Amino acid sequence: MAKINVWKRMFPVRTHEGAVAQKVDAKSELRRSVLTCLLWEDTFYEKGNDIAKRIAALAAENKPEDVAALAREARGKMQLRHAPLFLTRELARRKGAGPLVAETLEEVIQRADELGEFVALYWKDKKQPLSAGVKRGLARAFTKFDAYQLAKYDRESAVKLRDVLLLCHAKPKDEAQAALWKKLVENTLESPDTWEVALSAGKDKRENFERLLREGKLGGMAVLRNLRLMLASGVDPKLIRERLDKGVARALPFRFVTAARHAPKLEDALEKAMLQGIAGIEKLRGSTGLVVDVSGSMNYKLAKKGETTRMDAAAGLAILLREKAADFSIATFSEACVEPPPRRGFALRDAILGSQAHSGTYLKRALTQLHDKQEWRELERLIVITDEQSHDGIVRAWTPRAYVVNVAPYKHGISYGNGWTHVDGWSERIVDYLTAVEADTAA
Repeated sequence: MAKINVWKRMFPVRTHEGAVAQKVDAKSELRRSVLTCLLWEDTFYEKGNDIAKRIAALAAENKPEDVAALAREARGKMQLRHAPLFLTRELARRKGAGPLVAETLEEVIQRADELGEFVALYWKDKKQPLSAGVKRGLARAFTKFDAYQLAKYDRESAVKLRDVLLLCHAKPKDEAQAALWKKLVENTLESPDTWEVALSAGKDKRENFERLLREGKLGGMAVLRNLRLMLASGVDPKLIRERLDKGVARALPFRFVTAARHAPKLEDALEKAMLQGIAGIEKLRGSTGLVVDVSGSMNYKLAKKGETTRMDAAAGLAILLREKAADFSIATFSEACVEPPPRRGFALRDAILGSQAHSGTYLKRALTQLHDKQEWRELERLIVITDEQSHDGIVRAWTPRAYVVNVAPYKHGISYGNGWTHVDGWSERIVDYLTAVEADTAA
């Protein structure tokens, strides 16, 4: 008879800094890897290729319906571009998933250039015929784009838009679309009046940016992304202010944090546009305590060629939560636990960044110190923003509602169980999520 009461050596999973983490199921692990991931980008602790391989392996372990739902969430709610395409590509490897692939692909492709990007992903390992589900999804997605959108993204690339059109055999909705597609195939589309086209033609940067601003042809996101270039080119700040006053649609708070770093003289206009964009989000009732990770790994860029850091993402979320919380307290943690003043807007960003040196990640120590203070002990809600790579782990949550917002795609985290609700990503939709969770709990 085999012995069953035998001690077994256990090897717990750990964070990159050595704290014991929680092993989670494949669905949860896929979520944490995807919803904070800018595909192929190296992070402080992991290589981008390793993260992509893990996502592919986990996608194969999960139910096709769950993979499809996650791809839609990553694109629609988290506004990620490459990760949802990659998930859909992995979904297309599953037998019998054709209808689901077509439906998902149609939904996650929201920009015309993503048509070619998906086919390039499909052919990344080797060039092969597109599956029937992929063809149907691409064909449906193609009908969503008008002349301006197709012309804007009809660029020299590995897979051109006309290549995708010929591969998927899309059917136009009407005669006007048929004529448009004929121009695309024949390479006779008129070039759109965009800043990308103007600059690629070698035209004067200042002159073109100012003309586009005066004519209302420069979108809010384009202003945020090109703010440093516009100012360096001598663009009139008054024109930039006037455009920002009109609002910036679909811009996450961290976009403004990053932009303001390069344009301190425009901080007031950027702050106004940022707060205007989040004004309609529902308030959080009751008292909220926010604990922000300012350790060294949070200073790492989200993308190699970009300017935004995980610290920017955390600061953007902090600014958002400060506006939406009725009663608010804040602390930062690294080597120490510090309580900066609960300011608003960019002043809160400055208070967070300057609160202490950005070094180790001692979350458990910080939470223990905060728990010893009555005002923190009596909070109704506690929110931690971190990349979860703590040296010393985490404590059991003591508030009725407790959340850890993870802003990195690392394999293991510390915030599953122990009274904590795990949340992935830095979208402004986080407040919607928290209010929905709490409403369900109350019901």
